[in-house]
Amino acid sequence: MQPPGDPWDGPYDADVLILALDRAEETVAAIGSALAQTGVSRRVIVLDQGSQPAALARIAAAVAGRTDVVLVRAERNLGVAGGRNRAAALGQGRVIVALDNDAEFADATTLARAVAAMDEAPALGAIGFRLAEYTTGADDLSSWGYPRALLARAADRFEAATFVGAGHAIRRAAWDAAGGYDDALFFCWEEFDFCLRAIAEGWRVGYRGDIVVRHKVSAEQRVAWSGMRWFYFVRNRIYIARKWGAGWGRLLPRIVGYAVKGARAGALVPVLRGAAAGMRLAVTRRTMPVAMRTYLWRADGIHRGGWLTRLRNEVLTRPAGR
Repeated sequence: MQPPGDPWDGPYDADVLILALDRAEETVAAIGSALAQTGVSRRVIVLDQGSQPAALARIAAAVAGRTDVVLVRAERNLGVAGGRNRAAALGQGRVIVALDNDAEFADATTLARAVAAMDEAPALGAIGFRLAEYTTGADDLSSWGYPRALLARAADRFEAATFVGAGHAIRRAAWDAAGGYDDALFFCWEEFDFCLRAIAEGWRVGYRGDIVVRHKVSAEQRVAWSGMRWFYFVRNRIYIARKWGAGWGRLLPRIVGYAVKGARAGALVPVLRGAAAGMRLAVTRRTMPVAMRTYLWRADGIHRGGWLTRLRNEVLTRPAGR
């Protein structure tokens, strides 16, 4: 339950972060879903990143007079990584929960169960929620961010190397230890990059199929795979690989694979631009500890199969959506 008095004072369980960029009705619904959560102390932080005046007015009206939600307008679009960094810095809840602005919690107890899941496992730094299509309740396959072999376990729990950003929870202690997201990523792979750094610090990542977010997969304000989405997908993945010491021997096959994938989708130019940009980004290189390598193999690599399976699943198919 909400603590007495001003909910911004004193310790509380969770901050719910929602980034807004137009999609006014959907954003208002996401905010309402967060405010409807029970059995947990929480505050809702909405960061607007450049909505049109009418949309911003609609969002502002929905939160007017509330003491448990704040609406802040960024000076520009900071992207997903920068926006969530800015929003997270405005709170002090011991768990940080992010909800896409075209998503809603499945029921009024979702947030409480996410916080309880973190409390039950002190080594757990982050968990990804199960993403269901809003209208049908079926798994949102466009947002499956785990090895394909694990899709049959979508309703279960398993150890993971990352989570999908549309609905997830991060322990603030792990957030602080890893340093939040890398602003330079802007959009795409920021969750994976964060998880690698958290795992290097000794934290674990989990998937919880029993904690569900219903995702509307809105077309408005989504970055088309035919353009900048491909650019960021490739640029950021190359950049992350370089952070962890990947040389040309590891990067070249990945770049070739992305080029094949992009060419088949009619997006070879943004793929090549992304690869070049990823190589140009300055990096501080780190070495993966043995324990980290072991964890990544156990939680992710072992489920991806041999090179033929990976070629089919990761090169010859389009990347999953956000």
